[in-house]
Amino acid sequence: MARVSVCVYHFLVWGWYIFINCYFSFQEGEKQLSQMFPYGGQWKYLTVLNLLLQAIFFGIACLDDVLKEIRRNKDFKWVAASRELLFTTLAFPISTFVFVTFWTIYVYDRELVYPEFLDRIFPKWFNHAMHTAVLPFSLIEAILNPYRYPSKKKGLTLLSCAAIAYICWVLRIYYVTKKWVYPMFTKLGPVFLTAFFFACHALLVLIYLFGEYLNHLTWGNQGQQQLVKRK
Repeated sequence: MARVSVCVYHFLVWGWYIFINCYFSFQEGEKQLSQMFPYGGQWKYLTVLNLLLQAIFFGIACLDDVLKEIRRNKDFKWVAASRELLFTTLAFPISTFVFVTFWTIYVYDRELVYPEFLDRIFPKWFNHAMHTAVLPFSLIEAILNPYRYPSKKKGLTLLSCAAIAYICWVLRIYYVTKKWVYPMFTKLGPVFLTAFFFACHALLVLIYLFGEYLNHLTWGNQGQQQLVKRK
């Protein structure tokens, strides 16, 4: 019964992320933003990339749940392995990072990250859907299911590669358009911008380590035993 409840939860959250991604893609506001800043479209924002990442992860989680119920063999071990790797190295760290950085900067000066004119384009609930709800969903997932973390070297390498890829994407957009994706970057010179990127990477590392600690704190050796049974 517990596994059925978790499966239902995964389907509901997956449906939620599909809805949010579609809502953003077909909003008139997104078209206005694209006209203002056409290069890269909506995919220049880490928030939007994270929404897509969460939809992919929960889709894989749903597939894994179904396969475990209908086919109890080892043919689909790669699905479970993909689910674990995606959540531990990307889905949990990036969703937590989006929540922490967005709301920290927003409280300090919202104009640096989410200018007030966006309130006329997107409703307030959608702002929370993009930047707030992502954290509770990830925390609930970490509590509901045990995860086998990869070695720190492998996990942090994959996370760092994703961070570097996004930084390169941001710099590419600036090189082409001469405009920064986020208004706050206009306030920073090259030295401070570099320091900001390093600080963000350090925060991502801390979040990754926190996720690993939370997993061990919640599940411990019991989690490893359940993972073996699920395989």
